[in-house]
Amino acid sequence: MILTDDAAVRKELPMCTGLIDYFPRALAAVSRCSLMGNRQHHPEKPLHWDKNKSRDHADCIVRHLVDRGCNDSDGTPHIVKLAWRALALLETTIQEGEIDW
Repeated sequence: MILTDDAAVRKELPMCTGLIDYFPRALAAVSRCSLMGNRQHHPEKPLHWDKNKSRDHADCIVRHLVDRGCNDSDGTPHIVKLAWRALALLETTIQEGEIDW
């Protein structure tokens, strides 16, 4: 399991009402960014996150922040790629045990 099987703790994770309902457009934009990146880097494979492709999320976040009012060369707004990178940094940080969440 990715999430805990502790029922009380699971009740403290309102992923639909506290995430999807808050940010439906932003999450849709990030999911499209995932698809565009997959098409660019792995056009022959199903959608997946190749975590070995790029690990410099913090530097990428800053670069996308600097250009946040513009689109990247593939047409994706830099602010969307910034959000994707921020989620990637958070996910890998949690996964690697650097923070306990």
